[in-house]
Amino acid sequence: MRSRRTTRAAATLAVGVLLALGTALPAHAEDEVNIDHVEPADGQVSLVLAVDGIPGGADVEASSVRVEVDGRAVDSTAKLISAGDVERTTVLVLDASNSMRQGDKFAAATSAVDTFLASAPDDIRIGLVAFAGDIGTVVQPTTDHASVQATLTDIELRKGTAVYDGIAEGLDMVGDEGSRSLLVLSDGGDTSSSTTLDVVGNDATDGGVVVDVVSLANPKNAETMSGLAEDTGGQVIPAEQDALSTVFSAQADALAKQLLVTFDRPEDASSEVNIGVSVDAADATYTDSAFISIGAVSAAPDLVSSGRSLVGTPGMLVGALALGLGFAGILAVVLAGPNKSSADRRLEAYFGGESTSGKRRSGATSDIKGSAVALTDKVVSADLESRISQRLAGAGSALTASEWLLLHAGIAVGSALVGFVVSGPGLAVLGLVLGIVVPWVYLKFRHSRRLNRFNGQLAETLGLMAGGLQAGLSLPQAIDSVVREGAEPMAGELRRALIEQRLGVDITDALEGVGERMDSEDFQWIVMAIRIQREVGGNLAEILHTVSDTLREREYLRRQVKALSAEGRLSGYILTGLPPAIGVYMTFVNPEYIRLLYTTLPGFILLGLAVVLLGLGSFAMSKLAKVEV
Repeated sequence: MRSRRTTRAAATLAVGVLLALGTALPAHAEDEVNIDHVEPADGQVSLVLAVDGIPGGADVEASSVRVEVDGRAVDSTAKLISAGDVERTTVLVLDASNSMRQGDKFAAATSAVDTFLASAPDDIRIGLVAFAGDIGTVVQPTTDHASVQATLTDIELRKGTAVYDGIAEGLDMVGDEGSRSLLVLSDGGDTSSSTTLDVVGNDATDGGVVVDVVSLANPKNAETMSGLAEDTGGQVIPAEQDALSTVFSAQADALAKQLLVTFDRPEDASSEVNIGVSVDAADATYTDSAFISIGAVSAAPDLVSSGRSLVGTPGMLVGALALGLGFAGILAVVLAGPNKSSADRRLEAYFGGESTSGKRRSGATSDIKGSAVALTDKVVSADLESRISQRLAGAGSALTASEWLLLHAGIAVGSALVGFVVSGPGLAVLGLVLGIVVPWVYLKFRHSRRLNRFNGQLAETLGLMAGGLQAGLSLPQAIDSVVREGAEPMAGELRRALIEQRLGVDITDALEGVGERMDSEDFQWIVMAIRIQREVGGNLAEILHTVSDTLREREYLRRQVKALSAEGRLSGYILTGLPPAIGVYMTFVNPEYIRLLYTTLPGFILLGLAVVLLGLGSFAMSKLAKVEV
């Protein structure tokens, strides 16, 4: 889309006004017709044609408009612009400084603006910026011209003149769609702007906004602003105070006479062409031409500028790749370094592996893994290390607590990095949260699955142990027979208990450690029964048979309850997981729709409330579906 200029009627009609006042003709006389705005869309090109410069104000027949593209005639249609055809926006930038008091210039200016508002077509969006030493009254562009007119009465004159700040404010208000213009009315030079003429000139040129300047009795100011007007296709219009209303009335009339010309884009035309327009009026032909861009033949996505950044896209991608490779290398070294066998680790636990402070000594090793583990050992408290080690052992993992925390941190940072590269900070936060939560959920799942298998083997294990005791074996020998003939995880845990017993730990203490690692209440009751029998005597084989029958019945009842409560548990899983799943899906499918949730304060409040309510609902569902047996 290209805007050559929104209107040039003010300059032409001002000429007539000045002639009527006996003033010399300015040197910037305009063409009779002008191409003001060109907009290609979907293979069709629309242009706004200003015909107000035709001598005598002769009317133009729409049927007489002819269009040529690179010298070739094309079929076109023309009509007077009506509401909805082209969005037209004009922002009036009005000087409200104290200097406007002289000679009632401000009163003449407001009267001229009133005339313009009353005469302008109803579809034109008109805005107002009143400035002095700073920005004062501001009215956003609107088709409610009466509201702009009412605002004029409340403007107060103040000291200072910030012309460039007023123009910059007008450029922000005029938008970036349709035919746009600024009409600046000032009688003095700039004295207090925070921006410069070059900056606002570049912004107006890049945005395709036409800037017309009406300069009141100040030739020096007119010369200063002429470059801005010429660069944007506008004019600096010297105007007498008494002629302002006539100039603004002519400006409004010119907007009402603009023609909308449309034609199909020639398929063999290049992206930039020379467009010529000619019209017949008053027994004469008037023409105008412009070299503009009409886009490519095939529709292509609009390129949206996201502003300047300190680091370009290639630099960001290279940096993200380097960071990811760095983390991958560290994790590879940490995980692929020299590992001790499980037997070595168990021996360390009983031969100097625990320091007086309760922390395991990591040893003086020079490899990266050893250094990282040693650093983590210093950070992790003994209580946290004990709980993590117990959970890892119960899940059947060979990792230590420090190694697990290092791996966990690497997963969290890596997930956040992947999310940032894929979709920016929002997905990076989601990746970080998932990287923190998912490993713990996975570890708990592994521990729970191993515990269920362990409890399911208890009845069979007690039967084997009772049979061995009845055959004359000792308790360790009976346990060893289970290790040789049993299955994991029961065989592995009892094997560890036997190793501890051979290293000098009492067998009941070693079995009690199995119950703590597996977090099995049933096994802890069995160990208590064995400990009581060893202290007070009795038939251990018969006790184990009785306990085995009881556990078998309890396991049958537990599975029955689990089957009956499956529907409730499944409903809880679905209702809890559905909102996060939909959120992740919408993040990829329609990110703009969900972006408000993590980029605005109300969005953060809604997310926090949703998390709280989801947690309460999940807790309630779990309590309803969970039956202790």
